[in-house]
Amino acid sequence: MKLLKNIKALSVAAAVSASAVSGVAQADMMKRSFCVWDPVGANGPLFNVMKSAKPSAMKWGIDLELKAYTDEKIAAEDFKAGQCDSVLLTGTRAREFNKFTGSLEAMGGIPGNEEMKMILQTLTQPKAAKLMKSGEYEVAGILPAGAIYLYIRDRNIDTVEELQGKKVATLDYDQASMTMVRHVGASVVGASTANFAGKFNNGSVDVAYAPAVAYTPLELYKGLGENGGIFDFSLAQMNFQIIARIDRFPEGYGQKVRDYTATRYEEAYKLVADAEAEIKKEYWMRPSQENLEGYSKMLQEVRIALRDEGVYDAKALRLMRKVRCKKNPTNSECAEKRE
Repeated sequence: MKLLKNIKALSVAAAVSASAVSGVAQADMMKRSFCVWDPVGANGPLFNVMKSAKPSAMKWGIDLELKAYTDEKIAAEDFKAGQCDSVLLTGTRAREFNKFTGSLEAMGGIPGNEEMKMILQTLTQPKAAKLMKSGEYEVAGILPAGAIYLYIRDRNIDTVEELQGKKVATLDYDQASMTMVRHVGASVVGASTANFAGKFNNGSVDVAYAPAVAYTPLELYKGLGENGGIFDFSLAQMNFQIIARIDRFPEGYGQKVRDYTATRYEEAYKLVADAEAEIKKEYWMRPSQENLEGYSKMLQEVRIALRDEGVYDAKALRLMRKVRCKKNPTNSECAEKRE
């Protein structure tokens, strides 16, 4: 599979780079732990991609010890408890460490890859560094993971209105997701990144949401079966964030990692594109243009409500609105400026 080939290529590149810095005295390096959430574990795609950062960190005098976590909640708790100096989490889970970057997964906030790239380029600039810090934590890198789609076990459910009464695997630590599910009249079934796929695949829920990169590793095709479908509408743009404890790394480490991460964006997007290509064409369900516009308007209202409740960061929503309007300046929201 193309996805696996690309991951192997990244790992080989990491090994070559490691050899290049083998002459550096490792005893003089600062040893720091890096806890990486990957639902597949140490053999998973995320963990393998993160290995490629190790040689660059060595050049900066940091010897990163990577530890794999299959449960994102435990990875976050170990990080908070000081058992990890840095951690890789999804953007939504990272919101508790940085509300601004944690709002980049706001529903409908970033419609597509083009807008996501514009935002990543903006946030990589040194002048945006202050937005990356919050209390004792710093976001030392954001990697794109592609659109989050709705996976449905019965493709006869082909509009949002028909989700009423359906059971949706919902991240129980994410108030935004629970609000959205209830907004469309569906039933919340509490889930986590560790078990949502199992609930979908064994039929405990009717609906789940996930990016394409989860399709093969989490075997979501089992839940789709012969009757399921994937709604071709981006609910949000998923991302992975590297969070570091500021006092555990030298000054400037965060910006170095962000600069390094920016050099991997295109590889990340290729992984996403390859993952989407692995999905059977017959699974894709295409909503009408009229429905798409209605869904976008609905998501905007939910975002504004969640901002007013303190869930989403107002500055992040404003940045995303400006980027959307840069691409489509005639949108009504560009004149309204409610976000």
